[in-house]
Order: sequence, then structure tokens, then C-alpha cells
Amino acid sequence: MSVIVQKFGGSSVADVERIRKVAARVAARRAEGHQMVVVVSAMGDTTDELLTLAKRMSSDPPRRELDMLLTCGERISMALLSMALHEQGVPAISFTGSQSGIITDDAHSQARIVEVRPVRIREELGKGRVVIVAGYQGVSRNREVTTLGRGGSDTTAVALAAALGAEACEIYSDVDGVFSADPRVVPEARKLETLDYGTMQELAAAGARVLNAQAVEFARNAGIVIEARSTHAGGTGSRIGPDPAPVRAVATDTEIRVLELADAQLESVLRRLAGDEVRLRLVAGSRGAMGRLLLVVPLQDVHGVEAFDASVRALGAEPRPGLGTVTLAGPGVGTDSALLAGCLGAAAALGIEVRAVHGSPLQLTFVVDVGRVGELARELHRATR
Repeated sequence: MSVIVQKFGGSSVADVERIRKVAARVAARRAEGHQMVVVVSAMGDTTDELLTLAKRMSSDPPRRELDMLLTCGERISMALLSMALHEQGVPAISFTGSQSGIITDDAHSQARIVEVRPVRIREELGKGRVVIVAGYQGVSRNREVTTLGRGGSDTTAVALAAALGAEACEIYSDVDGVFSADPRVVPEARKLETLDYGTMQELAAAGARVLNAQAVEFARNAGIVIEARSTHAGGTGSRIGPDPAPVRAVATDTEIRVLELADAQLESVLRRLAGDEVRLRLVAGSRGAMGRLLLVVPLQDVHGVEAFDASVRALGAEPRPGLGTVTLAGPGVGTDSALLAGCLGAAAALGIEVRAVHGSPLQLTFVVDVGRVGELARELHRATR
């Protein structure tokens, strides 16, 4: 029997009725003759609520304790879905990340999976059970509970699909696949039927919320094709795989911190970021300021913003709040000089000051005032269709 790995996001399991619908979907897929492994996120806004609770207790909570707290959300979802399947006459069992054999490094809040040992999952599949796995979490070799960062349940699903030799990895959310932009920002965004791993990874890193960048990296390395679909609609979804796809898409990110510094401070600031386990999204030269650099880091890695700002300011870097990024992704976009000129011209025509530009073969990123992010995204989407 072939193994199918499905992942359901927080909106798909937001309440009891939705969990029952997910259970019915899983049962139907099992009835087709597949062995089923189902990865679940926390219900609805549970993770955000737990994070808010932690911030009420501490402005900079210890990351180990934060991981202990946040992993509770997925455990609730996994147990309830298992109960729902039992109610529908389907044998099921739920596992935490550690029980599933998901081994990570020691980086709390942003751990990376280093190995998957799905021994217990294989045993239970052999008994005819559906295995429900709590996403977003694992255990380090030091036996510490860890979390995989925002969207980490995607990574859990892809990693399990690779370890189990699954026939398919299906990621379900409240949207029917990957769009050329966030429809909430760009109303005319269109669904993309296929994307290659590289373009999807750039979009995910640049703020697109449909898939997690580490999950796409895992899929790429293991050759796993991802099907991104809607939980409740009957659309065709999007396919993310190795085949080149000549698409262009726009992503926006307003949850960042931009640091301005001179070349001489770069090494010390980078070492501080590494010590604080804060990822570096990009480095760009700021426009109109000789010898100044802009570093962009995700705010989700910064658990105490005021303390973080003070620490980098002591090293000579100046935090620049109120900035966001607009990224155009797709094969060849970063090597097309005419395209870059057109994008800069479009920004100038709108009166938008581009603070910095960063390019690579698969992406062009523009740093602008956060209040102009949506406006520039809509214009670039229109101009590059």
C-alpha cells in the first residue's frame, strides 16, 4: 500500500466541526487503499494566543520555555483529530514530534530537522491505523523539545514524506494553492498551476505564507513533489516540483527589522545575529548613502525587540523600523536589467522611495516604507504579468 502524507493548517482545524470534516476527508483517502499519515497545525490562532501569553509574562521569554509552551497547540489538534477518526470508525493514533522520530538541531524556535526515524509510525501503519502527527516540533539529540519556526508543520510533512517514501505530500490550507501574489494585497492575483522549487523557496523566504521555505528546501533535496490545495474547496491546487516553470510572482513582508550600518560593523553585527539565532534574510547597499549597508532580518526571530535593538545599536548598527520588502520572484528576474529598470521606474512614478535593492537569479527585492508595500506590490504585479 502506498503512503500519503497530508498536512492541515490551523484554519483547517480551527474548530470541532472543521476537524470532523478533515477526519472525513482523511477517511475517504484511506478508503482508496492508502496508508495515511496526517500532520496538523495548532487550531486557528492558538499559537499566536500562546505567544501573546508568553509576552505578557516576559518581554523576552527564554526560547526553551517558549518551545515547551508553543508545542501544546499542535498536541491539542492531533488528539482531537484522532478522536474524530475513531468516532467515524477509523483506527487512528496521535504522536508528538518526538514520538514520531523527528530529530532536530538545538536551535530553539528555529530548529532544523537533521534526521527522521519514523519507527513507531511504520509500526502503526502496519497495524492499519491512521497516524496523526503534531507538526512544527521535534526533539534535539539532547532530548530537548524544539520548534521549527513559522510554517514548520509544512517541514514536518515533507520530512516525513521523504522518510516514508510517500507517494504524495499534500499541503492543505484555506487557499487553493499558490498565487502570483497575496490576494489580500493584490486582488487580481491568479493561481499558479505549477512552480519549481527555486521560485517557491524564494517566495516563501520573502513572506509568502502558503509554504515554509525550509519545507521546500527539504522537498527539493528529497525530490518530493508538493501538492498545495484548499481544505474546503474543490480546486486543482498548485504543484511544486523540479520541472522549470516560467512564472513570476510577488511577495510582501512587513514583519522585518532593517539594520543600517557601515561596512566596518558588518562582522560584529553578523556574529551577534548568529549568537542570538536570528536569521539573515538579505544584505543590500542602501541607496544614496556611501558605504552603508542594510541588513534585513525576520521579526519572528526577534523575541525581545527593544533588547535586540539596543544590542545591535551598541555595535554601531541603527535599527530602521517602519520598512518592508516587496519581492519579485521567478527564473531570471534578477539578471534582467530591463526588468530592474522598469521596476525602479514604476516605483519612482508612484513617488515611492526605494531604500535598497537586492537581486539574485531568482528574485529582486525592494526595501520601501511599510505603508507603500502594498501599492508597490500591486504595480509590480500589474507591470510584470
